[in-house]
Amino acid sequence: MNLQLRSKTFSLDKPVFMGIINVTPDSFSDGGRYFNVSDAIERALQLIEDGAGILDIGGESTRPGSDSVDEKEELRRVIPVIEAIIDAAKNSVPLSIDTVKPNVAIAAIKAGAEIINDVSPATSPEMLAVLQKTGAAYCLTHAIETPKTMQDNPKYENVVEEVFTSLKQRRSELLRHGIEPERIVIDPGLGFGKTTQHDWQLVENIQRFHAIGSPLLAGHSRKRFIAETFSDRDAGTVAVTQKLLDAGVQIVRLHEIKRRVITRRS
Repeated sequence: MNLQLRSKTFSLDKPVFMGIINVTPDSFSDGGRYFNVSDAIERALQLIEDGAGILDIGGESTRPGSDSVDEKEELRRVIPVIEAIIDAAKNSVPLSIDTVKPNVAIAAIKAGAEIINDVSPATSPEMLAVLQKTGAAYCLTHAIETPKTMQDNPKYENVVEEVFTSLKQRRSELLRHGIEPERIVIDPGLGFGKTTQHDWQLVENIQRFHAIGSPLLAGHSRKRFIAETFSDRDAGTVAVTQKLLDAGVQIVRLHEIKRRVITRRS
Protein backbone atom coordinates (compact mmCIF):
# COMPACT_ATOMS: atom_id res chain seq x y z
CA MET A 1 0.00 0.00 0.00
CA ASN A 2 1.20 3.52 -0.84
CA LEU A 3 0.34 7.04 0.24
CA GLN A 4 0.46 9.75 -2.40
CA LEU A 5 2.20 12.85 -1.10
CA ARG A 6 2.47 16.16 -2.91
CA SER A 7 5.87 15.38 -4.41
CA LYS A 8 6.21 11.60 -4.37
CA THR A 9 4.68 8.24 -3.62
CA PHE A 10 5.39 7.08 -0.07
CA SER A 11 5.50 3.35 0.62
CA LEU A 12 3.53 1.90 3.53
CA ASP A 13 4.63 -1.68 2.92
CA LYS A 14 6.53 -1.53 6.22
CA PRO A 15 5.37 0.16 9.44
CA VAL A 16 5.99 3.89 9.48
CA PHE A 17 6.78 5.71 12.71
CA MET A 18 5.50 9.29 12.80
CA GLY A 19 7.59 11.31 15.23
CA ILE A 20 5.81 14.06 17.18
CA ILE A 21 7.25 17.56 17.51
CA ASN A 22 5.00 19.78 19.60
CA VAL A 23 5.98 23.42 19.11
CA THR A 24 3.80 24.38 22.07
CA PRO A 25 4.17 25.41 25.70
CA ASP A 26 1.24 23.31 26.90
CA SER A 27 1.03 19.89 25.22
CA PHE A 28 0.24 17.17 27.74
CA SER A 29 3.45 15.16 27.35
CA ASP A 30 6.26 17.47 26.29
CA GLY A 31 4.87 21.00 26.31
CA GLY A 32 7.64 23.60 26.13
CA ARG A 33 10.51 21.22 25.37
CA TYR A 34 10.63 22.05 21.65
CA PHE A 35 9.15 25.53 21.75
CA ASN A 36 12.01 27.20 19.90
CA VAL A 37 13.48 26.48 16.51
CA SER A 38 16.86 25.15 17.66
CA ASP A 39 15.33 22.64 20.10
CA ALA A 40 12.80 21.54 17.49
CA ILE A 41 15.55 20.95 14.92
CA GLU A 42 17.61 18.94 17.40
CA ARG A 43 14.56 16.84 18.26
CA ALA A 44 13.71 16.31 14.60
CA LEU A 45 17.18 15.04 13.77
CA GLN A 46 17.11 12.72 16.78
CA LEU A 47 13.73 11.29 15.79
CA ILE A 48 14.97 10.67 12.25
CA GLU A 49 18.07 8.94 13.60
CA ASP A 50 15.85 6.81 15.82
CA GLY A 51 13.78 5.68 12.83
CA ALA A 52 11.01 8.22 12.19
CA GLY A 53 9.65 7.99 8.66
CA ILE A 54 7.40 11.08 9.03
CA LEU A 55 7.62 14.08 11.35
CA ASP A 56 4.37 15.65 12.59
CA ILE A 57 4.72 19.33 13.51
CA GLY A 58 2.03 20.96 15.65
CA GLY A 59 1.68 24.46 17.05
CA GLU A 60 -1.58 24.03 18.97
CA SER A 61 -2.11 21.61 21.83
CA THR A 62 -4.99 19.16 21.43
CA ARG A 63 -4.86 17.84 24.99
CA PRO A 64 -8.29 17.59 26.64
CA GLY A 65 -9.44 20.96 27.92
CA SER A 66 -6.95 23.01 25.92
CA ASP A 67 -7.85 26.36 24.39
CA SER A 68 -7.51 27.22 20.72
CA VAL A 69 -4.47 29.19 19.59
CA ASP A 70 -4.75 32.32 17.48
CA GLU A 71 -3.95 31.65 13.82
CA LYS A 72 -1.11 34.18 13.70
CA GLU A 73 0.49 32.65 16.77
CA GLU A 74 0.20 29.13 15.36
CA LEU A 75 1.84 30.28 12.13
CA ARG A 76 4.60 32.00 14.10
CA ARG A 77 5.30 28.76 15.91
CA VAL A 78 5.29 26.22 13.10
CA ILE A 79 6.45 27.83 9.85
CA PRO A 80 10.04 28.63 10.92
CA VAL A 81 10.32 25.13 12.38
CA ILE A 82 9.12 23.44 9.19
CA GLU A 83 11.51 25.47 7.05
CA ALA A 84 14.43 24.83 9.40
CA ILE A 85 13.81 21.08 9.69
CA ILE A 86 13.56 20.65 5.93
CA ASP A 87 16.89 22.44 5.56
CA ALA A 88 18.65 20.63 8.43
CA ALA A 89 17.31 17.17 7.53
CA LYS A 90 17.94 17.67 3.79
CA ASN A 91 14.29 16.85 3.13
CA SER A 92 15.02 13.22 4.12
CA VAL A 93 11.55 12.51 5.56
CA PRO A 94 8.15 14.05 4.76
CA LEU A 95 6.66 16.53 7.20
CA SER A 96 3.08 16.61 8.40
CA ILE A 97 1.36 19.72 9.74
CA ASP A 98 -0.93 18.98 12.68
CA THR A 99 -3.58 21.69 12.42
CA VAL A 100 -7.29 22.30 12.04
CA LYS A 101 -6.79 25.72 10.43
CA PRO A 102 -6.83 25.87 6.62
CA ASN A 103 -4.58 28.95 6.46
CA VAL A 104 -2.00 27.28 8.67
CA ALA A 105 -2.20 24.16 6.52
CA ILE A 106 -1.63 26.02 3.27
CA ALA A 107 1.25 28.06 4.71
CA ALA A 108 2.86 24.88 6.02
CA ILE A 109 2.53 23.23 2.62
CA LYS A 110 4.15 26.25 0.97
CA ALA A 111 6.97 25.88 3.50
CA GLY A 112 7.43 22.24 2.48
CA ALA A 113 4.98 20.05 4.42
CA GLU A 114 3.47 17.11 2.52
CA ILE A 115 0.64 15.95 4.80
CA ILE A 116 -2.20 17.67 6.66
CA ASN A 117 -3.06 15.97 9.95
CA ASP A 118 -6.51 17.40 10.78
CA VAL A 119 -8.16 16.43 14.07
CA SER A 120 -11.29 18.54 13.60
CA PRO A 121 -14.66 16.74 13.87
CA ALA A 122 -15.47 17.55 10.22
CA THR A 123 -13.49 18.56 7.16
CA SER A 124 -14.39 22.19 6.59
CA PRO A 125 -15.11 23.53 3.08
CA GLU A 126 -12.01 25.69 3.47
CA MET A 127 -9.80 22.71 4.33
CA LEU A 128 -11.31 20.77 1.45
CA ALA A 129 -10.33 23.64 -0.86
CA VAL A 130 -6.76 23.44 0.46
CA LEU A 131 -6.68 19.74 -0.37
CA GLN A 132 -8.05 20.35 -3.85
CA LYS A 133 -5.56 23.15 -4.52
CA THR A 134 -2.37 21.65 -3.08
CA GLY A 135 -2.55 17.90 -3.63
CA ALA A 136 -1.40 17.27 -0.06
CA ALA A 137 -2.04 13.95 1.64
CA TYR A 138 -4.70 14.13 4.35
CA CYS A 139 -5.14 12.40 7.68
CA LEU A 140 -8.86 12.21 8.43
CA THR A 141 -9.44 11.86 12.18
CA HIS A 142 -12.54 10.95 14.15
CA ALA A 143 -13.16 13.50 16.88
CA ILE A 144 -16.08 14.90 18.83
CA GLU A 145 -16.28 18.68 19.24
CA THR A 146 -13.04 20.53 20.08
CA PRO A 147 -10.24 19.63 22.52
CA LYS A 148 -11.80 22.10 24.99
CA THR A 149 -15.00 20.04 25.33
CA MET A 150 -14.37 16.66 23.70
CA GLN A 151 -13.93 14.77 26.96
CA ASP A 152 -17.11 16.13 28.55
CA ASN A 153 -18.89 12.80 29.01
CA PRO A 154 -18.55 11.26 25.50
CA LYS A 155 -21.18 8.58 24.84
CA TYR A 156 -21.62 5.91 22.18
CA GLU A 157 -23.95 2.95 21.82
CA ASN A 158 -21.27 1.08 19.85
CA VAL A 159 -18.05 3.11 19.62
CA VAL A 160 -16.36 0.88 17.03
CA GLU A 161 -19.26 0.93 14.57
CA GLU A 162 -20.08 4.60 15.11
CA VAL A 163 -16.47 5.69 14.53
CA PHE A 164 -16.24 3.33 11.54
CA THR A 165 -19.40 4.75 9.95
CA SER A 166 -18.33 8.34 10.52
CA LEU A 167 -14.89 7.84 8.97
CA LYS A 168 -16.31 5.91 6.03
CA GLN A 169 -18.87 8.63 5.31
CA ARG A 170 -16.33 11.44 5.60
CA ARG A 171 -13.89 9.60 3.33
CA SER A 172 -16.66 9.11 0.76
CA GLU A 173 -17.38 12.84 0.88
CA LEU A 174 -13.74 13.60 0.14
CA LEU A 175 -13.81 11.22 -2.80
CA ARG A 176 -16.95 12.93 -4.15
CA HIS A 177 -15.05 16.21 -4.11
CA GLY A 178 -12.18 14.84 -6.15
CA ILE A 179 -9.69 13.89 -3.43
CA GLU A 180 -7.92 10.77 -4.66
CA PRO A 181 -8.20 7.75 -2.35
CA GLU A 182 -4.44 7.22 -2.30
CA ARG A 183 -4.06 10.62 -0.58
CA ILE A 184 -6.25 9.72 2.41
CA VAL A 185 -5.22 8.22 5.76
CA ILE A 186 -7.80 7.51 8.46
CA ASP A 187 -7.35 7.78 12.22
CA PRO A 188 -9.98 6.50 14.70
CA GLY A 189 -9.00 9.34 17.03
CA LEU A 190 -7.94 7.61 20.23
CA GLY A 191 -8.48 10.04 23.08
CA PHE A 192 -10.50 12.49 20.98
CA GLY A 193 -13.92 12.33 22.58
CA LYS A 194 -13.54 8.83 24.02
CA THR A 195 -13.32 7.35 27.49
CA THR A 196 -10.62 4.87 28.42
CA GLN A 197 -13.09 2.06 27.75
CA HIS A 198 -13.89 3.47 24.32
CA ASP A 199 -10.19 3.74 23.46
CA TRP A 200 -9.53 0.15 24.41
CA GLN A 201 -12.51 -1.05 22.39
CA LEU A 202 -11.09 0.74 19.36
CA VAL A 203 -7.61 -0.71 19.91
CA GLU A 204 -8.97 -4.24 20.31
CA ASN A 205 -11.07 -3.87 17.15
CA ILE A 206 -8.70 -1.77 15.04
CA GLN A 207 -8.69 -4.36 12.24
CA ARG A 208 -12.31 -3.42 11.53
CA PHE A 209 -11.13 -0.13 10.05
CA HIS A 210 -9.14 -1.77 7.24
CA ALA A 211 -12.51 -2.32 5.53
CA ILE A 212 -12.76 1.42 4.85
CA GLY A 213 -9.98 1.05 2.30
CA SER A 214 -7.40 3.62 3.44
CA PRO A 215 -4.17 3.28 5.44
CA LEU A 216 -4.64 3.52 9.20
CA LEU A 217 -2.88 5.91 11.55
CA ALA A 218 -3.03 5.48 15.32
CA GLY A 219 -2.19 8.32 17.70
CA HIS A 220 -2.04 6.50 21.00
CA SER A 221 1.30 7.59 22.41
CA ARG A 222 1.32 8.29 26.17
CA LYS A 223 -2.42 8.97 26.25
CA ARG A 224 -4.69 8.73 29.25
CA PHE A 225 -6.06 5.27 28.47
CA ILE A 226 -2.48 3.97 28.55
CA ALA A 227 -1.65 5.81 31.79
CA GLU A 228 -4.77 4.36 33.43
CA THR A 229 -3.79 0.81 32.43
CA PHE A 230 -0.01 0.67 32.71
CA SER A 231 2.29 1.89 35.48
CA ASP A 232 4.62 3.45 32.89
CA ARG A 233 3.29 5.43 29.93
CA ASP A 234 6.24 4.66 27.67
CA ALA A 235 6.21 0.92 28.37
CA GLY A 236 2.46 0.94 27.83
CA THR A 237 2.90 2.84 24.57
CA VAL A 238 5.32 0.18 23.32
CA ALA A 239 2.88 -2.60 24.23
CA VAL A 240 -0.03 -0.90 22.48
CA THR A 241 2.18 -0.11 19.47
CA GLN A 242 2.94 -3.81 19.08
CA LYS A 243 -0.76 -4.66 19.26
CA LEU A 244 -1.56 -2.07 16.60
CA LEU A 245 1.21 -3.22 14.27
CA ASP A 246 0.13 -6.83 14.66
CA ALA A 247 -3.31 -5.69 13.50
CA GLY A 248 -1.80 -4.13 10.37
CA VAL A 249 -1.86 -0.44 11.28
CA GLN A 250 0.43 1.27 8.79
CA ILE A 251 1.40 4.46 10.68
CA VAL A 252 1.89 4.89 14.43
CA ARG A 253 2.36 8.37 15.86
CA LEU A 254 4.88 8.39 18.71
CA HIS A 255 6.61 10.81 21.06
CA GLU A 256 9.54 8.43 21.56
CA ILE A 257 10.88 6.22 18.79
CA LYS A 258 13.94 4.77 20.54
CA ARG A 259 11.61 2.29 22.22
CA ARG A 260 9.66 1.56 19.07
CA VAL A 261 8.61 -1.87 17.88
CA ILE A 262 10.72 -2.49 14.79
CA THR A 263 8.45 -4.64 12.65
CA ARG A 264 5.14 -6.38 12.52
CA ARG A 265 5.06 -9.93 13.70
CA SER A 266 4.16 -12.44 11.01
